[in-house]
Amino acid sequence: MTDFIIKKFIKNYEETKDHHVREAYGITAGIIGIIVNILLSAGKILAGILFNSISVMADGINNLSDGFSSAITVIGFKMSAMPADDNHPFGHARMEYLTGLVLGIAVIVVGIELIKSSFDKILNPEITIFSPVMVVILVFSIIVKLWLSLFYKKLGDKISSAALKASSTDSRNDVVSTAVVLLSITISKLTGYEVDGYVGILVAFFILYSGYEILRDILNPLLGEKPDEGLLDTMEKKLLSYEGVINTHDLIVHNYGPNRHFATVHVEVDAKDDILRSHDLVDNIERDFARDLDINLVIHLDPVITDDKEINALKLMMEKIIKSIDEKLSMHDFRVSIGETHTNLIFDLDLPADYKMPSSELLKLIHKKVKAEDESYFAVVKIDKNYISTYMNSPKK
Repeated sequence: MTDFIIKKFIKNYEETKDHHVREAYGITAGIIGIIVNILLSAGKILAGILFNSISVMADGINNLSDGFSSAITVIGFKMSAMPADDNHPFGHARMEYLTGLVLGIAVIVVGIELIKSSFDKILNPEITIFSPVMVVILVFSIIVKLWLSLFYKKLGDKISSAALKASSTDSRNDVVSTAVVLLSITISKLTGYEVDGYVGILVAFFILYSGYEILRDILNPLLGEKPDEGLLDTMEKKLLSYEGVINTHDLIVHNYGPNRHFATVHVEVDAKDDILRSHDLVDNIERDFARDLDINLVIHLDPVITDDKEINALKLMMEKIIKSIDEKLSMHDFRVSIGETHTNLIFDLDLPADYKMPSSELLKLIHKKVKAEDESYFAVVKIDKNYISTYMNSPKK
């Protein structure tokens, strides 16, 4: 069914990196969600009213909020596909994250309101009327919502959409909540105990947790999360695959929406190489990244001395000192200034973003270990933050 919908309603459906195709995926998913959720909501709310069940009505209201969320998803995909303008030079793709944010907040509001209604049912209990019609509606809802969750997930995976993945999570939780409602009316029928209000609260907590999951997954990219490890590994391997590239460091990746990446990196080349040749090299790398990975990459060129035995020996010594302190640390831009009375070992030190040791304490430890090697050595260290928390400092053998 999912493949049929994709092929029927989405032109060029295999071109998932095309912004127009992504928009078509999002709008198709949103319209399907609106139709399904409104039909389920109408059936459950009507059944809840007729058979006096707050939990069934709560489940129907949850579906109604899902229909509203699907409408927000459609609007979000339309807005995120808008081209760049003077005020938004990187485009509007982050609007998709805001769509998910609105969805998460709406789900939490619904959960809170349902807790209030369920408490009222507990304090003022009314007999729930058992009906086979209500059972059929709930079983049908479970089947349809399970399919909708898988439908959202498949489309979300295809276009790397946080909003559609959030909708998949919400639909999956709806399956659980509806199953619990079905269990409650069955228990009431078999035992005579009215658990409707209590189950309504349980469903409301499922809804609240669903909202929390959505907000958690959406807020991370909005706040600026660490790039995907697979993407980082691909970028590092590709950078080091070019002849003339010795090493890379200071990689920073910015996310401006799904599949919208801007990045900067330092690339080390042999200082003896012709500057025009090196410039041509980085131009080719930037062009290849744009074509192959759809990443707007800006490269800073770092010439390094590779054939000086004394400098190489001092660099190796310094790397061993750094690693003896902590394997997570790495250095780059190593230079040496040799004077009559002392030698400056100059380098940048990469610290993971969450590194615990205070910089002042770390520098004292480095100076102490350097002095232990030779009293004439002085470490001149610039502290850098490693924003991707990976070494990116593995030169070609």
